[in-house]
Amino acid sequence: MVQIKTPEQIAKMREAGLVVAAIHAATREAAVPGATTRDLDEVARKVIADHGAKSNFLGYGGFPATICTSVNEVVVHGIPDEKTVLKDGDIISIDAGAIVDGWHGDAAYTAFVGDGHAPELLELSRVTEESMWAGVAAMKNGNRLVDISRAIETYIRRQPKPGGGKYGIIEEYGGHGIGTEMHMDPHLLNYVSRKRGKGPKLVPGLCLAIEPMVSLGTPHTEVLEDDWTVITIDGTWSSHWEHSVALTEEGPLVLTAVDGGRAKLAELGVTAAPDPLA
Repeated sequence: MVQIKTPEQIAKMREAGLVVAAIHAATREAAVPGATTRDLDEVARKVIADHGAKSNFLGYGGFPATICTSVNEVVVHGIPDEKTVLKDGDIISIDAGAIVDGWHGDAAYTAFVGDGHAPELLELSRVTEESMWAGVAAMKNGNRLVDISRAIETYIRRQPKPGGGKYGIIEEYGGHGIGTEMHMDPHLLNYVSRKRGKGPKLVPGLCLAIEPMVSLGTPHTEVLEDDWTVITIDGTWSSHWEHSVALTEEGPLVLTAVDGGRAKLAELGVTAAPDPLA
Protein backbone atom coordinates (compact mmCIF):
# COMPACT_ATOMS: atom_id res chain seq x y z
CA MET A 1 0.00 0.00 0.00
CA VAL A 2 1.05 3.60 -0.61
CA GLN A 3 1.84 5.40 2.63
CA ILE A 4 0.19 8.81 3.07
CA LYS A 5 1.84 11.23 5.52
CA THR A 6 0.39 13.90 7.77
CA PRO A 7 1.81 17.44 7.70
CA GLU A 8 3.62 16.68 10.96
CA GLN A 9 5.23 13.60 9.46
CA ILE A 10 6.26 15.54 6.36
CA ALA A 11 7.96 18.05 8.66
CA LYS A 12 10.02 15.19 10.14
CA MET A 13 10.93 14.04 6.65
CA ARG A 14 12.02 17.60 5.90
CA GLU A 15 14.44 17.36 8.84
CA ALA A 16 15.88 14.15 7.39
CA GLY A 17 16.02 15.78 3.96
CA LEU A 18 18.08 18.68 5.23
CA VAL A 19 20.60 16.24 6.70
CA VAL A 20 20.89 14.67 3.24
CA ALA A 21 21.39 18.14 1.74
CA ALA A 22 24.22 18.71 4.23
CA ILE A 23 25.82 15.42 3.18
CA HIS A 24 25.64 16.52 -0.44
CA ALA A 25 27.27 19.86 0.30
CA ALA A 26 30.12 18.26 2.26
CA THR A 27 30.81 15.44 -0.19
CA ARG A 28 30.66 17.77 -3.18
CA GLU A 29 33.46 19.82 -1.63
CA ALA A 30 35.45 16.66 -0.88
CA ALA A 31 35.07 15.08 -4.34
CA VAL A 32 38.45 16.24 -5.67
CA PRO A 33 41.25 14.53 -7.58
CA GLY A 34 43.22 12.27 -5.24
CA ALA A 35 40.35 11.59 -2.84
CA THR A 36 39.16 8.02 -2.48
CA THR A 37 35.53 7.07 -2.40
CA ARG A 38 36.16 5.83 1.16
CA ASP A 39 37.18 9.40 2.04
CA LEU A 40 33.78 10.62 0.83
CA ASP A 41 32.04 7.98 2.91
CA GLU A 42 33.86 9.18 6.02
CA VAL A 43 32.74 12.74 5.29
CA ALA A 44 29.13 11.55 5.08
CA ARG A 45 29.42 9.58 8.32
CA LYS A 46 30.59 12.68 10.14
CA VAL A 47 27.75 14.83 8.82
CA ILE A 48 25.17 12.27 9.90
CA ALA A 49 26.73 12.00 13.37
CA ASP A 50 26.96 15.78 13.74
CA HIS A 51 23.23 16.08 13.05
CA GLY A 52 22.26 13.31 15.45
CA ALA A 53 20.73 11.34 12.58
CA LYS A 54 21.12 7.73 11.46
CA SER A 55 22.26 6.25 8.16
CA ASN A 56 19.63 4.43 6.14
CA PHE A 57 22.19 3.04 3.70
CA LEU A 58 24.60 1.40 6.14
CA GLY A 59 23.50 -2.20 6.64
CA TYR A 60 20.55 -1.92 4.23
CA GLY A 61 20.36 -5.39 2.71
CA GLY A 62 23.94 -5.80 3.88
CA PHE A 63 25.26 -2.66 2.16
CA PRO A 64 28.62 -1.90 3.86
CA ALA A 65 28.81 1.91 3.60
CA THR A 66 27.03 5.18 4.39
CA ILE A 67 26.71 6.45 0.81
CA CYS A 68 26.83 5.03 -2.70
CA THR A 69 29.70 6.33 -4.84
CA SER A 70 29.18 5.48 -8.50
CA VAL A 71 32.03 6.54 -10.79
CA ASN A 72 31.82 6.89 -14.59
CA GLU A 73 30.19 3.76 -16.04
CA VAL A 74 28.82 2.77 -12.62
CA VAL A 75 25.14 3.72 -12.63
CA VAL A 76 24.18 3.19 -8.97
CA HIS A 77 25.12 1.36 -5.78
CA GLY A 78 28.88 1.76 -6.05
CA ILE A 79 30.57 0.77 -2.77
CA PRO A 80 33.08 3.27 -1.32
CA ASP A 81 36.57 1.83 -0.91
CA GLU A 82 40.21 2.84 -0.61
CA LYS A 83 41.15 1.58 -4.09
CA THR A 84 38.92 3.93 -6.08
CA VAL A 85 40.86 7.18 -6.34
CA LEU A 86 39.13 10.08 -8.08
CA LYS A 87 40.97 11.75 -10.94
CA ASP A 88 40.55 14.71 -13.27
CA GLY A 89 37.74 14.14 -15.73
CA ASP A 90 35.80 11.60 -13.66
CA ILE A 91 32.13 11.97 -12.91
CA ILE A 92 30.65 10.51 -9.75
CA SER A 93 27.11 9.99 -8.55
CA ILE A 94 26.83 10.33 -4.78
CA ASP A 95 23.64 8.86 -3.36
CA ALA A 96 22.99 9.60 0.32
CA GLY A 97 20.28 9.13 2.89
CA ALA A 98 19.47 9.82 6.53
CA ILE A 99 16.88 8.93 9.16
CA VAL A 100 15.46 11.37 11.73
CA ASP A 101 13.02 9.97 14.32
CA GLY A 102 12.21 7.06 12.03
CA TRP A 103 11.59 9.16 8.91
CA HIS A 104 13.79 8.87 5.83
CA GLY A 105 15.44 11.20 3.34
CA ASP A 106 17.17 10.08 0.14
CA ALA A 107 18.80 12.06 -2.70
CA ALA A 108 21.62 11.83 -5.24
CA TYR A 109 23.62 14.14 -7.49
CA THR A 110 26.30 13.87 -10.15
CA ALA A 111 29.57 15.72 -9.50
CA PHE A 112 32.43 16.56 -11.85
CA VAL A 113 35.88 15.77 -10.48
CA GLY A 114 38.58 18.28 -11.37
CA ASP A 115 38.72 19.54 -14.95
CA GLY A 116 38.82 18.27 -18.50
CA HIS A 117 35.27 16.99 -18.86
CA ALA A 118 33.97 16.34 -22.35
CA PRO A 119 31.00 18.51 -23.38
CA GLU A 120 28.90 15.38 -23.79
CA LEU A 121 29.39 14.58 -20.09
CA LEU A 122 28.37 18.07 -19.02
CA GLU A 123 25.27 17.76 -21.17
CA LEU A 124 24.51 14.25 -19.87
CA SER A 125 24.38 15.50 -16.29
CA ARG A 126 22.36 18.58 -17.24
CA VAL A 127 19.78 16.51 -19.10
CA THR A 128 19.47 14.04 -16.23
CA GLU A 129 19.09 16.75 -13.61
CA GLU A 130 16.58 18.73 -15.65
CA SER A 131 14.53 15.61 -16.32
CA MET A 132 14.34 15.08 -12.57
CA TRP A 133 12.97 18.60 -12.13
CA ALA A 134 10.47 17.99 -14.92
CA GLY A 135 9.28 15.01 -12.90
CA VAL A 136 9.06 17.06 -9.72
CA ALA A 137 7.02 19.72 -11.53
CA ALA A 138 4.57 17.01 -12.65
CA MET A 139 3.93 15.98 -9.03
CA LYS A 140 0.57 17.75 -8.83
CA ASN A 141 -2.63 16.92 -7.01
CA GLY A 142 -4.89 14.90 -9.31
CA ASN A 143 -2.12 13.72 -11.64
CA ARG A 144 -1.19 10.06 -11.86
CA LEU A 145 2.15 8.41 -11.21
CA VAL A 146 2.60 7.91 -14.94
CA ASP A 147 2.51 11.69 -15.45
CA ILE A 148 5.82 11.93 -13.58
CA SER A 149 7.29 9.12 -15.69
CA ARG A 150 6.07 10.81 -18.85
CA ALA A 151 7.54 14.18 -17.87
CA ILE A 152 10.95 12.63 -17.22
CA GLU A 153 11.01 10.60 -20.42
CA THR A 154 9.65 13.41 -22.59
CA TYR A 155 12.29 15.84 -21.39
CA ILE A 156 15.13 13.40 -22.07
CA ARG A 157 13.84 12.39 -25.50
CA ARG A 158 13.57 16.01 -26.61
CA GLN A 159 17.22 16.76 -25.88
CA PRO A 160 19.66 16.33 -28.78
CA LYS A 161 22.55 14.10 -27.80
CA PRO A 162 25.97 15.45 -28.79
CA GLY A 163 27.35 13.26 -31.54
CA GLY A 164 23.94 11.83 -32.39
CA GLY A 165 22.00 8.84 -31.18
CA LYS A 166 19.79 8.65 -28.10
CA TYR A 167 20.33 8.77 -24.38
CA GLY A 168 19.78 5.51 -22.54
CA ILE A 169 17.09 5.79 -19.88
CA ILE A 170 18.03 3.07 -17.41
CA GLU A 171 15.21 0.54 -17.31
CA GLU A 172 16.05 -1.76 -14.41
CA TYR A 173 16.01 0.93 -11.70
CA GLY A 174 13.77 3.86 -10.87
CA GLY A 175 12.25 6.02 -8.18
CA HIS A 176 10.15 4.92 -5.25
CA GLY A 177 7.94 5.87 -2.36
CA ILE A 178 9.69 6.95 0.83
CA GLY A 179 8.65 7.52 4.44
CA THR A 180 9.07 5.15 7.37
CA GLU A 181 11.24 3.08 5.04
CA MET A 182 13.69 4.18 2.38
CA HIS A 183 12.11 2.11 -0.41
CA MET A 184 8.33 1.82 -0.44
CA ASP A 185 5.48 1.59 -2.93
CA PRO A 186 4.94 2.85 -5.53
CA HIS A 187 7.81 2.06 -7.87
CA LEU A 188 8.37 4.99 -10.23
CA LEU A 189 9.62 4.28 -13.75
CA ASN A 190 11.59 6.94 -15.60
CA TYR A 191 9.73 6.11 -18.80
CA VAL A 192 6.15 5.24 -19.74
CA SER A 193 5.24 1.57 -19.77
CA ARG A 194 1.84 0.42 -20.98
CA LYS A 195 2.22 -2.70 -18.86
CA ARG A 196 2.33 -0.61 -15.68
CA GLY A 197 -0.74 1.47 -16.50
CA LYS A 198 -1.37 4.91 -15.04
CA GLY A 199 -0.43 4.09 -11.45
CA PRO A 200 -1.99 5.64 -8.35
CA LYS A 201 -3.45 9.12 -8.24
CA LEU A 202 -1.16 11.74 -6.69
CA VAL A 203 -2.71 13.05 -3.47
CA PRO A 204 -1.52 15.22 -0.57
CA GLY A 205 0.69 13.25 1.80
CA LEU A 206 2.32 11.15 -0.93
CA CYS A 207 6.13 11.23 -0.80
CA LEU A 208 8.32 10.03 -3.65
CA ALA A 209 12.02 9.77 -4.43
CA ILE A 210 12.26 10.91 -8.04
CA GLU A 211 15.53 9.68 -9.56
CA PRO A 212 16.29 9.43 -13.27
CA MET A 213 19.41 7.52 -14.33
CA VAL A 214 20.64 8.17 -17.85
CA SER A 215 23.58 6.83 -19.87
CA LEU A 216 25.35 7.93 -23.03
CA GLY A 217 24.43 4.60 -24.59
CA THR A 218 22.47 1.60 -23.42
CA PRO A 219 19.43 1.59 -21.13
CA HIS A 220 20.54 -1.79 -19.79
CA THR A 221 22.76 -2.70 -16.83
CA GLU A 222 24.46 -5.57 -15.08
CA VAL A 223 25.44 -6.15 -11.46
CA LEU A 224 29.05 -6.95 -10.58
CA GLU A 225 30.18 -9.85 -8.41
CA ASP A 226 29.89 -7.79 -5.22
CA ASP A 227 26.08 -8.01 -5.73
CA TRP A 228 25.75 -4.22 -5.49
CA THR A 229 27.69 -2.29 -8.11
CA VAL A 230 25.52 -1.63 -11.18
CA ILE A 231 27.26 -0.77 -14.46
CA THR A 232 26.09 -0.11 -18.01
CA ILE A 233 26.48 -3.21 -20.14
CA ASP A 234 28.26 -1.26 -22.88
CA GLY A 235 30.60 0.65 -20.56
CA THR A 236 29.15 4.07 -21.40
CA TRP A 237 29.17 6.64 -18.61
CA SER A 238 26.00 7.59 -16.78
CA SER A 239 24.45 10.27 -14.58
CA HIS A 240 22.08 9.97 -11.63
CA TRP A 241 20.05 12.70 -9.92
CA GLU A 242 17.47 12.31 -7.16
CA HIS A 243 15.34 14.31 -4.75
CA SER A 244 12.77 13.21 -2.18
CA VAL A 245 9.54 15.15 -2.71
CA ALA A 246 6.36 15.49 -0.64
CA LEU A 247 3.06 16.45 -2.24
CA THR A 248 1.04 18.77 -0.01
CA GLU A 249 -2.27 20.61 -0.34
CA GLU A 250 -0.22 23.57 -1.54
CA GLY A 251 1.94 21.74 -4.05
CA PRO A 252 5.27 19.89 -4.05
CA LEU A 253 7.92 20.37 -1.37
CA VAL A 254 11.40 19.12 -2.28
CA LEU A 255 12.43 17.67 1.05
CA THR A 256 16.12 17.24 0.19
CA ALA A 257 16.69 20.67 -1.40
CA VAL A 258 17.91 23.46 0.89
CA ASP A 259 15.27 25.88 -0.41
CA GLY A 260 12.56 23.22 -0.70
CA GLY A 261 12.83 23.43 -4.48
CA ARG A 262 11.40 26.94 -4.57
CA ALA A 263 13.85 28.53 -7.04
CA LYS A 264 13.96 25.72 -9.59
CA LEU A 265 10.23 25.07 -9.53
CA ALA A 266 9.57 28.78 -10.04
CA GLU A 267 11.56 28.57 -13.30
CA LEU A 268 9.13 25.84 -14.37
CA GLY A 269 6.04 27.83 -13.41
CA VAL A 270 5.32 25.80 -10.28
CA THR A 271 4.98 27.22 -6.76
CA ALA A 272 6.71 25.10 -4.12
CA ALA A 273 4.82 24.37 -0.92
CA PRO A 274 5.83 26.36 2.17
CA ASP A 275 8.69 24.90 4.21
CA PRO A 276 7.24 23.54 7.46
CA LEU A 277 10.55 24.23 9.24
CA ALA A 278 10.84 27.85 8.11
